[in-house]
Amino acid sequence: MTVRRAAPMMALVTLALLVTACGSHHPVALPHHKAQVAKKVAKAPIDVTFTAATHGAIPGSPAPGAPENMTVPGSWYGYPSILPVVASQKGWVEVRLAQRPNESTVWVPASDVTISETPYQLVLNLTTEHLSVYDLGKEILDFPAGIGTPDDPTVTGDYFITMKVPPPDPGYGPFVLVTSAHSDTITDWAESGDAIIAIHGPITTYDDELIGTTGAAISHGCIRLHDADLSQLSMIPAGTPLDIVAS
Repeated sequence: MTVRRAAPMMALVTLALLVTACGSHHPVALPHHKAQVAKKVAKAPIDVTFTAATHGAIPGSPAPGAPENMTVPGSWYGYPSILPVVASQKGWVEVRLAQRPNESTVWVPASDVTISETPYQLVLNLTTEHLSVYDLGKEILDFPAGIGTPDDPTVTGDYFITMKVPPPDPGYGPFVLVTSAHSDTITDWAESGDAIIAIHGPITTYDDELIGTTGAAISHGCIRLHDADLSQLSMIPAGTPLDIVAS
């Protein structure tokens, strides 16, 4: 995605600490015609995902019309909250959240968001150790990936890209795609308060060699790609779904 504004320096520093959990382990109101939001069936590629950009911090409810039980933040580490829509009812949309717990969703008033869409979908297969990219349901890219080790595995589930940020250092590649997934085995990396899974470069030449053409289990949960492969994901916008599967 094209970042509209840079994150505050403190947010970038904090985020860099959070995604360091991937360090090495060497051997609007929803228009009527959009009411039928595309849903994944058995992890099948989807044609389009509707996304909801919040109008600042907005109220969230456990069900349409139910009393507010949380506030959906208007930004996440300095970047706008652009959240995938997973369901809708008249006047309401259900969105996926970036915060813990993993795969959290909440209903928000449709009038509090602006609806857009993304044609892209990412699917990480932990068994094949490959990341596939789909455009309108058609696979357009497939990359070998570095994934979490058995001790610190990459979590499975339905997630999304929350933002694209500058790399904390050159080893992380041209940019970092931060996701809504959080490690299940690491709750507080380096006293940062979280351990967010991200997609980034291989960090070291040795890790790059391990990923090779087949992929490898080498990280603390993050998803590593060759720099040349990562650079091809520059068009992926916030809100793009990321499905992490194990078969």
